[in-house]
Amino acid sequence: MAAIDQQLAPYLVGRPRRGVVGGSRYAVALREAVRDAARDPDRRPVLIHGEPGLEKDNLAALIHHGSADRRQPMIRLDATLMKPDSGELRELLGRLGRGTVLIDKLDLADPALQPLLLEHLSQGDARWMFTSESALQPFEGVCRQIRVPPLRVRRQDLGDWLRYDVRQQSRRQGWPQPPAMAPGVVEQLQRHDFPNNLRELEAVVARALRQARNQQGGQRPRLLPEDVFWTEGRNQPLRFELWRWRPWLRTQLRAPALWNGLLFGLVSWLFVLVNLWLWLGPQDRAHNGALNLFWAWWWPLILLAYPLVGRLWCSFCPFMVWGEIAQRLAQALGRSLPRWPRGSSDDWASPLLAAGFAAILLWEELAGLETHARRSSLLLLLITAGAVVGSLLVEKRFWCRYLCPVGGMNGLFAKLSVLELRAEAGTCSGSCSSYACFKGGPADGEGLATAGCPLGTHPAHLTDNRNCVLCLTCAQACPHRSITLRLRPPAADLQRTMDPPAGEPGLILVLAGGICVHHSEALLGWVPALLARLTTDGGPLPWGGFPQEFLPRLALSSLALALPAGLWLLVRGAGLRLLPHHPRPWLLLYALLPLLWATLLADHLRLGMAEAGQLLPVSLSPLRQMEGFGIAEALAAFTLPGWSADEHVIRFCQSLTVALGAGGSLVLGRRLLLPDLRGWLGQGAALLGLAVAARALVGLG
Repeated sequence: MAAIDQQLAPYLVGRPRRGVVGGSRYAVALREAVRDAARDPDRRPVLIHGEPGLEKDNLAALIHHGSADRRQPMIRLDATLMKPDSGELRELLGRLGRGTVLIDKLDLADPALQPLLLEHLSQGDARWMFTSESALQPFEGVCRQIRVPPLRVRRQDLGDWLRYDVRQQSRRQGWPQPPAMAPGVVEQLQRHDFPNNLRELEAVVARALRQARNQQGGQRPRLLPEDVFWTEGRNQPLRFELWRWRPWLRTQLRAPALWNGLLFGLVSWLFVLVNLWLWLGPQDRAHNGALNLFWAWWWPLILLAYPLVGRLWCSFCPFMVWGEIAQRLAQALGRSLPRWPRGSSDDWASPLLAAGFAAILLWEELAGLETHARRSSLLLLLITAGAVVGSLLVEKRFWCRYLCPVGGMNGLFAKLSVLELRAEAGTCSGSCSSYACFKGGPADGEGLATAGCPLGTHPAHLTDNRNCVLCLTCAQACPHRSITLRLRPPAADLQRTMDPPAGEPGLILVLAGGICVHHSEALLGWVPALLARLTTDGGPLPWGGFPQEFLPRLALSSLALALPAGLWLLVRGAGLRLLPHHPRPWLLLYALLPLLWATLLADHLRLGMAEAGQLLPVSLSPLRQMEGFGIAEALAAFTLPGWSADEHVIRFCQSLTVALGAGGSLVLGRRLLLPDLRGWLGQGAALLGLAVAARALVGLG
């Protein structure tokens, strides 16, 4: 017996390392399959197949130790090392008796080995188990099949796996008690596909425990923050690194003098001058250059910029520049600002952001902001006040990330951008322990002293452009050159696996409603007449002529704002079968994002192309009316340069823009929703109808 034990010893399998963790239907089904295989009175062979890193050998050990043969030995053989003509297997089987033999990696073995193994299945007393990364046709009829689902399809179990691994590994590393995890950790890791499954998850947890100690100077914290959990980024093809192509660009764009001069030397004071111009100058757009800048220049240009530079506007937005100035003054006076709150604030902030944008759209329409300078300035000042108050309540740019209505729109359309800033997760996890790119800190190597990411996001954790304003603070702070600036295909952030914040689809509906509000009389002008006919005398409505009074205008604009949401509820609830059995129906809204962007741009192109070129004549028009000093006479002597596009050119550009957006939505819908050709053609017909309606609507402006 001693000789037999010594012969089998190198191949013996110990007790299972763990059971099947989790409560999802996948985990329940897998536990049941393991239990049934263990209780099988016929001791049928078992083939366990699934992706790498799923611990299939551990499942085989669970079956053996849960069976009546648990007191018998279990040996494991690597199929890639076995030779078909070797007598080693036959000798081991003779010594094994009624034990269990596990043949690992059967799919990678010599093909000639499979017939030999099939012959052995009916010989001797041993029970056979096999592991493979795929099902094997010759073994399908003779083996019990157990398919192990990958971790990415049972994301519901990820929290249980994380807590289990943290408990096990923290004990092995000498922690007095297992630490807790920050609320956002599970949500953050659920966005990762884990191609190496449980093996990769174990490595992530081990690295998190080590880095948490490094952050605390060797102490073992009670809470593991989100920023110590690193995952390798997905393989993303079709990326072009700008800084590798032109290294001098990195040096120039990292220069603090560039950003400080732009933000605090130019933008902040230009914002003050524009608001003074709006308050003190003429109040109509035909005579106030600041109003022309706001509506004929800023809106069309910011919409044009989204597919090119994403959310770059937010990096030098004057609202937050003055918020940052207020924040620095408060800190200089000794005020200690609360730290950035842990966990995700999107659950409560995203609906507030969408509601704030809806209020702005209604105010814009009802107050006639496009034609009234002081009211436009008041809107700018109110948003700035929100930024200042938010900056005095929480460190960094909490307002900008979660609550600013304009920032929410910018973050949404930034997903269409061809530009992205990311960090190499492998470099960050293997080389960095300071996390200065998002926490801030002193200079380190070639890294500069910074206050950290203004939006509180580590660049290695970015899954889309929503929370990146391209301020390059992370590139300034990083001493390892991990940050890269890359060109990519448009709308690369929009994937089937994306996990947007709860309120973001609502913001899409609000933005679509804004177009309807702008054209509410064209869409719903029949409503007052219908209501008048429904009155007893058929006369005018009690509030007077429509739409001069405020209340009927508010009712009409609110109804127009709600039209896209109502249409969405109709699509969802009326059984139109646009998305049959789709688990994530809100992806339809993201598929329409290019068309929404194009319609908004086309709507603002009319004003931009007709009046932006008149900035100089409009700005100097008040001087023509000044008496004395000879100014009016001097200006009257020559014609100020200006241009305005022909109406036919404007209409052509609007049509081209809407057509471009419809084409983008068609391609994006193919990626997100409808892989079959028939569904794609149906979606194309629906998009064509929406594009025609959008073009007709903006043509009424």
